[in-house]
Amino acid sequence: MSEKIGIIGTVIAAHGRHYLVQVGASRLQCVTRGKKSDVAVGDIVKLKQTSPDQAVIESINERKTLLYRSDQFKSKLLAANVTQLFIVVATEPGFSDDLVSRALIAAEAAGVKTHIILNKIDITESLPRTRERLSLYSGLDYPVHAVSARTMPDETCAALKPLLNGHSTILIGQSGMGKSSLINLLVPDAELATREISAALDSGKHTTTFTRLFALDAETAIIDSPGFQEFGLYHLSEGMLERAFREFRPRLGNCKFYNCHHLNEPGCAVLAAVSSGEISPMRHALYQQLVHESSQKLY
Repeated sequence: MSEKIGIIGTVIAAHGRHYLVQVGASRLQCVTRGKKSDVAVGDIVKLKQTSPDQAVIESINERKTLLYRSDQFKSKLLAANVTQLFIVVATEPGFSDDLVSRALIAAEAAGVKTHIILNKIDITESLPRTRERLSLYSGLDYPVHAVSARTMPDETCAALKPLLNGHSTILIGQSGMGKSSLINLLVPDAELATREISAALDSGKHTTTFTRLFALDAETAIIDSPGFQEFGLYHLSEGMLERAFREFRPRLGNCKFYNCHHLNEPGCAVLAAVSSGEISPMRHALYQQLVHESSQKLY
């Protein structure tokens, strides 16, 4: 076939340097030119079609948002053009406050709205302690939605589906939080679609290691991501970090020194709020850690 140039599509799955792009009713297996792998699920891309089911990604349209994590050496793209993030936690197994807080900071820095989804509320013996831990985040005006995908499916759908309408939502969480159960509940034929995407990407049994987008309608999409245990934010500068902590914002500009780092300076409005209990010491300790990480970036 002759090459078709200028086709526009949406990246619905990524595995290594291989991508699946939805173009109308068709799906094309795509690669990037050279060794570039800076394409994210949710990207709107321009393609050059080289065969009936294959194409090369020529360019990426301007992104509205980009969520990603990073360590000292490289970045890992999560998704592009998302409008909200669902952080999935559970009563059991225990979740990491560090990961939740880091995900919140990433979303704030990217301009993405966040909801915390507390799954497995049927495990009642762990529920009071879990709710107490989440009160830190609800106190910062992050909505917390209590659900049980397995034992209360109808109630869970009723709680979450209205939140999804008109949004591109990415779900993230550690392994074991029940994210897959939520996806299967919210997305019709999600398992079948995942198998089809996996076959198209030739990712075989590694179906949990790639991110994929499920379009519910023209305006609504859910993005499922692999479970992970770490969420590095080495890419965020000190200025970006201080603004990404909601509780810091009212106090920025009120410190004694205009270039205050909010670490150990006298007359710091943020440190004063930590001392008075208005800012959680755990959150400030995370800020200190993230500022340190930001200074260690090697790329």
